Amino acid sequence: MLPATEEEKADVAGYLLSQSPARTKVTFLQKVYSEALIGHRHDVWDVHTNGGRWWVITNPTNLYSQEQFPNMDLAVTFHMGLCLRIPRTQQQRKSDRRVIPFGDIFKRLAETTDALGQAQNVADYQAIGVRAREVLLAFIRVAQDITEWTTEPVPKRADFRAWTDLICNTALAGAAQQERRHLFKTMLAEAWVFSNWLTHAHSATWHDAEAAIAAVEHALGLAASLVIRHTREVPEKCPECGSPHLSPQEGYREDLPEIAWERPVCGDCGWTGKGVPIGARDDKTDELFTRAGQDSDECAIMTIPLTAIRKPGETVQRPKRRRKSPAKNLRG
Repeated sequence: MLPATEEEKADVAGYLLSQSPARTKVTFLQKVYSEALIGHRHDVWDVHTNGGRWWVITNPTNLYSQEQFPNMDLAVTFHMGLCLRIPRTQQQRKSDRRVIPFGDIFKRLAETTDALGQAQNVADYQAIGVRAREVLLAFIRVAQDITEWTTEPVPKRADFRAWTDLICNTALAGAAQQERRHLFKTMLAEAWVFSNWLTHAHSATWHDAEAAIAAVEHALGLAASLVIRHTREVPEKCPECGSPHLSPQEGYREDLPEIAWERPVCGDCGWTGKGVPIGARDDKTDELFTRAGQDSDECAIMTIPLTAIRKPGETVQRPKRRRKSPAKNLRG
């Protein structure tokens, strides 16, 4: 059994009850397994009810009858495949759009990681340093372009040190943010210093190149999130109730229907923050999957051995097992 908070337990129980008949009661539940796939964690819950036992798997949450999925690994495998096959929802596309300004940066970082796999000598390792340095410079250029940073005098566009100081001082202003500000500045500065050293190091090794990529990736992952929260004007906690459960809400204005806006919303008290423009409205569907035929929103449940499906409330008669014929005497 894995540790779980009371809030997690309540969410899982609430989800199962929302998908069940009115008289269903949860008698026992526990988190039994957790697995991360492509950056997304999926928790597996064993839930007992007065109507049977279920696997509840999260992110996105779905439930599977243990009568039909007696093996947990089978349920997890099916759930992972379902997640990959389902077209990306509008909410997922909104989430993707939040990191679009930094998309090119992380694409360059991925290309740098690919180059590391081909690196074989000092010149190749130095080239990794050049790539890492360019990724860091690309970060401050994007940060300058997506919002205004009020300061006098304005640093030169390629002055990495000055711009990281300005970004951290602005996004993490105040005495209460001193330790956070120091951490972000240190991570970015050390990634910059090490990448510059690597570009000229005659003693560079493969491990040095790997360390440069790891340092840049870690620093920019946190710094990009900081800049996005700053440009979206998202507070650290709800100003009304103090809750940290803030989530983005996207919408549109009637006078500017072509622009998408976003504001923070408190999940506990319903407080809403100021809306800010985040880019052009995009109602296009994801084109990763192409399908033909008629879609259906109806739920269906597979039966063992997963050769037939039934809808909730229906019963499916399992095929009768054929009796084995007695062995024939082949001797003449």
